[in-house]
Amino acid sequence: MTLHDQPPWLAAAWRELGQTEIAGKGDNARIVGYFRDAGHSTIVDDETAWCAAFAGAMLERSGYRSTRSLRARSYLAWGDALDVPRTGCVAVLSRGSNVALGHVGFVVGETGSGLVLLGGNQRNAVTVQVFARSRLLGFRWPGEKVSDDAPPVAAAVRDDNRFDAALTHVLKMEGGYTDDPYDPGGPTNYGITLRTYASHIGRTVDASSRSSLIAGLRSIDPETVRAIYQKRYWLPSSSAELPAGLDLFHFDAAVNHGVSGATRFLQEALNVDADGEIGPITRRAFRSARVDAVINRYAAIRERRYRALPHFWRFGRGWLNRVAATKAAAFAQLAADPVPRALNSQPEPQLANEGVASMTDTVTSTKWWGHSLTVWGAFVTAAAAILPTLGPLVGLDITSDAVRQIGSDAAAIVQAIAAFVGTLMTIYGRARATAPLVRREMNVKL
Repeated sequence: MTLHDQPPWLAAAWRELGQTEIAGKGDNARIVGYFRDAGHSTIVDDETAWCAAFAGAMLERSGYRSTRSLRARSYLAWGDALDVPRTGCVAVLSRGSNVALGHVGFVVGETGSGLVLLGGNQRNAVTVQVFARSRLLGFRWPGEKVSDDAPPVAAAVRDDNRFDAALTHVLKMEGGYTDDPYDPGGPTNYGITLRTYASHIGRTVDASSRSSLIAGLRSIDPETVRAIYQKRYWLPSSSAELPAGLDLFHFDAAVNHGVSGATRFLQEALNVDADGEIGPITRRAFRSARVDAVINRYAAIRERRYRALPHFWRFGRGWLNRVAATKAAAFAQLAADPVPRALNSQPEPQLANEGVASMTDTVTSTKWWGHSLTVWGAFVTAAAAILPTLGPLVGLDITSDAVRQIGSDAAAIVQAIAAFVGTLMTIYGRARATAPLVRREMNVKL
């Protein structure tokens, strides 16, 4: 079997030769990219078994649909079966006695009793390795090239696009390399601190490693930048779950204030308990909230937080400009969202100086005045105070007869009790009111 006329996916695979997992806490951004291109962008580490992710990514990058599965044996039902191998065909192998496990790679050669495969996750790297032919389960060849080169899974692609848009904004806000002595983060590039970078690649910052780590940080590649932001901020902050616009604003806050701090700000803007954890209550709140109103409140909360920081005198103008720019970008995304996620479609005016009081005012629904305990309480109070006087004027003699029968003292007691009950109804109804009133037409026949 010769190696000439290689198919495009095999050529793409050769370009990845030598990519290796990073030991410890770090992750190889290129390996993480295989998961993304194979339709699994939620996986952001290089420790999950990735032979099928590698094969899928090479196929998808070349315009051929993969199985979009992380199971090696999924390729047994994919493409066309081959009786004999061809250069670049997919070989599916068994792995141990467990029928759920396997390995997949691209055939690049043969030996007397073995198959030479170029594949991923072979000794934790992209390598060329010989496997016993006795492990072979089947050879497969892809079908026709797909008509478009869109990424594989619609939901994953949509999330990736949203993340990339938010990341583009954050990187614009963060800028390039800085080492301001007043910045407690120390050396920073694209908003990534030296300690964060060192942690990502599995190293610690000390006197012996500092200079080499700074050099690495200054020349950090885009894939590593993307992987760090996705793993440390986008996914932990649950930004992908939020409506368009709010996702960008929350992600920017998570980067600048930390995930837990940003989550508390979000919860405060949603008027729920700020415990720093996004759970069922917080999810219900942002799924039903008016997004524009939440963004406005969130921006005001961030501004208040910045003004309270000791370094506001030096960085304050930049911080406030960042909030304004992020808010503008969030509203632009909200306006472009084809399916706005808000209960009320009427836009809320953007407030230039929204104060603390306005942070607690949310409008989620309305109700008919006839369902208002407050209105009925006021009505009863008014009736108790007015009817004894106005009744005789309109021909209602009942109150006068009652007064003559049970005495003026008893009538006064009844009137006082009615007024007291009405007042209690008014107070209780106002305290429990959660929605504004609307008018509703009604007909009354006398």
